[in-house]
Amino acid sequence: MSPKTLAEKILSEHAGRDLRAGDFAICKVDFTFGQDGTSSIIIDRVREMGIKKLKTKFCMVIDHSAPSPSEGVSRVHKKMRVFGAEFKQPVFDIGCGVCHQVIPESGWILPGDLVLGADSHTCTYGALGVFSTGVGSTDLAVTLAAGKNWFKVPETLKVVLNGKLPGGVYAKDAVLYIIGKIKADGATYNALEFCGSAIDSMDMDGRMTISNMAVEMGAKAGLMPVDAVTVAWFKARGIPVSRIRRLAPDKGARYARVLEYDVSRLEPQVSLPHSVDSAVPVGKVKGVKIQEVFIGTCTNGRLSDLRAAAAVLKKRSVASGVRLIVAPASRDIYLRALKEGIIGDFVAAGAAVVVAGCGPCVGTHNGIPADGEKVISTANRNFKGRMGNPNAFIYLGSPALAAASALEGRIADPRKYL
Repeated sequence: MSPKTLAEKILSEHAGRDLRAGDFAICKVDFTFGQDGTSSIIIDRVREMGIKKLKTKFCMVIDHSAPSPSEGVSRVHKKMRVFGAEFKQPVFDIGCGVCHQVIPESGWILPGDLVLGADSHTCTYGALGVFSTGVGSTDLAVTLAAGKNWFKVPETLKVVLNGKLPGGVYAKDAVLYIIGKIKADGATYNALEFCGSAIDSMDMDGRMTISNMAVEMGAKAGLMPVDAVTVAWFKARGIPVSRIRRLAPDKGARYARVLEYDVSRLEPQVSLPHSVDSAVPVGKVKGVKIQEVFIGTCTNGRLSDLRAAAAVLKKRSVASGVRLIVAPASRDIYLRALKEGIIGDFVAAGAAVVVAGCGPCVGTHNGIPADGEKVISTANRNFKGRMGNPNAFIYLGSPALAAASALEGRIADPRKYL
């Protein structure tokens, strides 16, 4: 067999035959999930098909609107709990956290797995050597019925990050910069493979930030090889080393393109409203007045993100007229941040710390901005209306940059505080 990319390797294993980019195949799926914005339709389709037993591992996560902000959402949450109990499938209820954090924390997915999620940022798990991608609710229900689904093997773009990130510059800055170069449709239906010295020296939180935003370039997956950092991350969660595959692309694998970027002189980045691929160095927008700051989400609600923001905010106060909202990505992260004193630093600075979950990100509750207001957010999207109001303006940046902006009431460079 000829050398394979990570995507070709994982999909070949799950199809039981040799696959190359462009091939179509039926592949066995290891794990599936839905969240409270997509699970209602999954449940309806399962009922319509008369399925009595699910053919693949499945869970549901209540994270997008948690706790429920309305009677209608409460009906959906109840529907999920009833279905979970009937089919004996786990439901991560309110306060557990964001699907893309609690599922990896659970130990249910491992390197080399094939995962489908009814959420577009399922590509996050690529940082763990998993081929994971988002699908619609009906496709997810079909997978539950069959235990498999059809795939077109994507071409792979190899993205090499050379150098080392400077102080005050983070994985979020790197991925915003890359998206600005590749553009929102520059990797449509491709798999991305991230590697290079900057990735090698990055912790798992940072790697997950980068894989999380692969879909913002149109990609199906954002994969990384499994190395000592990956193994240590799984070991810390009680996974035996024997179950952790050291998965890597084959030497000589064919790539559609190889893109190299030197991040050693990268500056903090900010994406402008209303597109993710509009990233510019912070100096070009420094001083833009903001009314709301949000730190959290499946992109930047992890412990290292909260630490970076707290380092800026510690013994300082949020500017008058600014609302700072913080949402840890999971209950475990919330508890660890409490133990380290990070949550206390946030509250003392004037932040509102909300329940572990998606928080204001999708715009169903918690911090919907008013007309004309400007928000700096650590989320992955800033499309018009993303946070619930199409007449607001959302800028994207790192947790440290968001914290610095909260202190000044204007978009600010975090490096002066570190």
